[in-house]
Amino acid sequence: MRITIIYDNTAFRKDLQADWGFSALIEARGKKILFDTGANGSILLSNMQKLAIDPKVIEDVFISHYHFDHTGGLSAFLEQNNDVTVWLPPSFRGVKTAAKVVALAKPARLYEGIFSTGELEGIEQSLCVNTEKGIVVIAGCSHPRMTHILETAEQFGKVYGIIGGFHGNRPESLKGLNLICATHCTQYIREIKSLYPEQYIEGGAGKVIEI
Repeated sequence: MRITIIYDNTAFRKDLQADWGFSALIEARGKKILFDTGANGSILLSNMQKLAIDPKVIEDVFISHYHFDHTGGLSAFLEQNNDVTVWLPPSFRGVKTAAKVVALAKPARLYEGIFSTGELEGIEQSLCVNTEKGIVVIAGCSHPRMTHILETAEQFGKVYGIIGGFHGNRPESLKGLNLICATHCTQYIREIKSLYPEQYIEGGAGKVIEI
């Protein structure tokens, strides 16, 4: 599994633009999935170009929740490639130009070894990928309680790690994970880094994580 952070509040690579929002390319199980699309389509596509990510090779778009900093780049992306399946939480409506749109209200299998938690607490879904080390969760903002996200992900296998925004979830809720990459809206990054120095991985646009 390979995760490339395309859009984040910080830039890991100096040639990429940082901006409030989140997007990542998930390459796993033979699939290329764009997770969220950041806030600005121009920044999304520019960062993708500099990362040598061709929009046309992406087969699926997974939207975690309807907030603009995760969906703002979607229309610009679909102008480049609308031959994709867009996986949405039911609370996000209005996507009409994609080849296929699927709303996920409950935990579901997208492909072999790739799952969604379904929309939790009426707002957000997270992506779960089964790797040799266990389930890796990719979260947009973690608006639902972290315990709710991780407990839901556990039905797909033992959770190894999580990547994404954690909002105001307390660092203690991440106990027991082997990989933690806090990005975007995470409020307690310093505390998480201090509490889990061996598990913590720095994020930022351009960061590549291989599991």
